[in-house]
Amino acid sequence: MAYLTYTIDPIGSFVEKDVGNTFEFSKNDEPMNVMEDFPHKVWVASGQIGGDSGYRYAHVKKTVAYIAVDEDEFGLPVIEKWNLKKRTDYV
Repeated sequence: MAYLTYTIDPIGSFVEKDVGNTFEFSKNDEPMNVMEDFPHKVWVASGQIGGDSGYRYAHVKKTVAYIAVDEDEFGLPVIEKWNLKKRTDYV
């Protein structure tokens, strides 16, 4: 996963510390409080292939992001913690 050009309404970006990939993120604007614990969408280079959305739900903080990368057999999110560097908020 890496930086994309089809990000919708980006509000910021960050560099993931372990690998060094840059990501943009936007507000979670889904209706009916879909994934309400995750106020952001991180746009990933999955390319919207095979019905993929092209983003992951996330909670992006100053130095870490909690990313919902999958769901378990009960439909609950599987969360990864990413350490961040160079977070930038767009004006």
